[in-house]
Amino acid sequence: MRLRSWLRSLLERWLTRHWWRTDGRLGLSTLPLYGLSLVYLLLWLARRWTARRPEPLPVPVIVVGNVVVGGAGKTPTVIALVQALQARGRKPGVISRGYGRRGSAPASVQAGSAVRDVGDEPVLIHRRTGAPVWVGQARRDVALALLAQHPEVDVIVSDDGMQHLGLLRDVDLLVFDERGQGNGLLLPAGPLRAPVPAAVELTRGTRVLYTAGVASTRLPGALATRRLGRAWPLQAWHVGDAAQAQDLLALQGRPLLAIAGLGAPEKFFEMLRSAGLAIQALPLPDHHDYATLPWPAGTLDVVTTEKDAVKLDPQRVGATRVWVVPLDLDIPSAFLDEVLALVPRTVPRTLPHTEPLAPTPP
Repeated sequence: MRLRSWLRSLLERWLTRHWWRTDGRLGLSTLPLYGLSLVYLLLWLARRWTARRPEPLPVPVIVVGNVVVGGAGKTPTVIALVQALQARGRKPGVISRGYGRRGSAPASVQAGSAVRDVGDEPVLIHRRTGAPVWVGQARRDVALALLAQHPEVDVIVSDDGMQHLGLLRDVDLLVFDERGQGNGLLLPAGPLRAPVPAAVELTRGTRVLYTAGVASTRLPGALATRRLGRAWPLQAWHVGDAAQAQDLLALQGRPLLAIAGLGAPEKFFEMLRSAGLAIQALPLPDHHDYATLPWPAGTLDVVTTEKDAVKLDPQRVGATRVWVVPLDLDIPSAFLDEVLALVPRTVPRTLPHTEPLAPTPP
């Protein structure tokens, strides 16, 4: 088992090193992967050509997603977008696949939902926004289930699902972080899950947001700003006791173990260092389940993300002080206005009486 884990880690590091190169030097070692990327492209095209045209929903839909493997800031973008909609008097609902959950049928996310039943990111989105959140594999079926229970919802925000062809959308909000599109190649030779849209497609309901404050592709888009929130003791974060949250300055001068189960955890670690914290970084696999605690016995202070905190039971951490540091995203107001202008408040269309589409993979 250890050998298998070591080999998998070695392969991931090798692929990642080549995926995110932007100097054009791809190397002969990746040449065998180019043919597989061509096969991937043909399968991707065939899937699009043979897909059934999806039926519209009775409310507009915004899909927040990316075209690269790994985290690019989708969840913070969803949270910021939902909060912006709420601030403008809209009633958004959120749908998500619920990565890693048991089962695939539509299910509602509640305040006490277990991560194993609905996924970590949906739990976090519900906690941060209070909006109705439903999960399931077939996004259109999930949206219909949400709307049946929440008729007040006037816009659906889909957390990921850009490659989900069974969901008709009004806006595709495409997010990139500082890594951009990497080497620009499709899987497995590169990190792309789909071809990057041409600039002309941005006029057809696609908008681009750069979540690291820098334009990392040639596509025109808005620059968002990442920032860290205050540090919450784990127990206080779970119960929402904001009075116990402290400035990050309070953690300076003490040894900290920083843990993060994200698609790109180094971004979180670098932000902690930039805030003046002395950390030892412990990256974990994306969506790490925390079946066992990853830090050594006797660790005094641990800093982690909200996505990790939803899976950490305060009763299990013992004497270790676990600090939860939210990652927030500031999106330019003008860009939000532009996106929201594409989702009208009054929608004249009605949902035809047809059978829901069969579940399709995202």
